Amino acid sequence: MAQSPLVLYACEAALDIAEFRRVLVESGLGETRPIDDTARLQAMLSGANLVLTARLDVEGKPLVGVVRAVTDFSWVCYISELAVSRSAQGLGIGKGLMDEARRQLGPTVGISLISLPDAVGFYERIGMKRMPDAFWFSRKR
Repeated sequence: MAQSPLVLYACEAALDIAEFRRVLVESGLGETRPIDDTARLQAMLSGANLVLTARLDVEGKPLVGVVRAVTDFSWVCYISELAVSRSAQGLGIGKGLMDEARRQLGPTVGISLISLPDAVGFYERIGMKRMPDAFWFSRKR
């Protein structure tokens, strides 16, 4: 039985847009993100003040997961994306990214996100509490 490669977690404030786009597409989030708008993807990355990555510890260190978040590092963190390439799903990378976010933020910072319907079970399995009192103004584009 082949052993899974080691996963390297890091904070990468200057993540390459092409790598970000590729993981969005490979994870399935590309269906709900502006993957054909490079300027908007750049603004999304630039506006985040916490970008965590998961890379396989093999030649080339391919990006297989990313968390993009906005936080005050004191009270709350909003996770805008948690994306894991389909080829790496099931390896614990999503949970690893969330564990890394919690480690970086510390125990006094709450974490919130909006889940796609297909991912609700994942967030419940890793111990996140479903919040019934969330509200949303939809974007125009």
